[in-house]
Amino acid sequence: MENAVPEFARRLYKEWRDFTAQPVEGIQLMLNEQDMTEVQVVLDGPVGTPYDGGKFRLKMLIPMQYPMEPPKAYFCTKIFHPNIAPNTGEVCVNTLKKDWKSNLGLRHILLTIRCLLIEPNPESALNEEAGKLLLEDYSEFVAEARLLTEVHAYWHVREQAKVSSQKMHQDDHASVDMSGNSTDARTHSKVTQRNNSSFRKALKRL
Repeated sequence: MENAVPEFARRLYKEWRDFTAQPVEGIQLMLNEQDMTEVQVVLDGPVGTPYDGGKFRLKMLIPMQYPMEPPKAYFCTKIFHPNIAPNTGEVCVNTLKKDWKSNLGLRHILLTIRCLLIEPNPESALNEEAGKLLLEDYSEFVAEARLLTEVHAYWHVREQAKVSSQKMHQDDHASVDMSGNSTDARTHSKVTQRNNSSFRKALKRL
């Protein structure tokens, strides 16, 4: 059965196990064993960049010829960056093109992409607007990149806020229920006491 597993899948699974054993802070790598041709990634925006605080979802499409051929990487979370295509999210980096070597792997690719967020290369821009702005007006580039980060890459903050809000709402309901149950219990106790008193009086009259 082992020979029936494609070579690229065995290589990919080994890389995933190695990454899990020695993870990189700020990078989550998720492997779908049912479809190993697509790898999911969550990348934290590097500190000190316009992407700081954001969490960016990526996917890597793995060819059957991997590692002889490089994967393709795409940002699923919208980002303003010279080397990331604005419409498709495709990442333009030499590691995934002319500089690819079969001894490289997912860890190297992800570290390279993170470095690209720290040091963009405007000379090889897929997003011409971002590349031009980076060269001509860095402050404006930072402002635009920061805006898109806050709008699109702060999804985890909004999810946490939603969970917290739901929990508070549930706690409020629980408090109301507990209060209501307590009142009902006191009322029931008083009624029981009155009934018992009436019953004792009736017994005395017999």
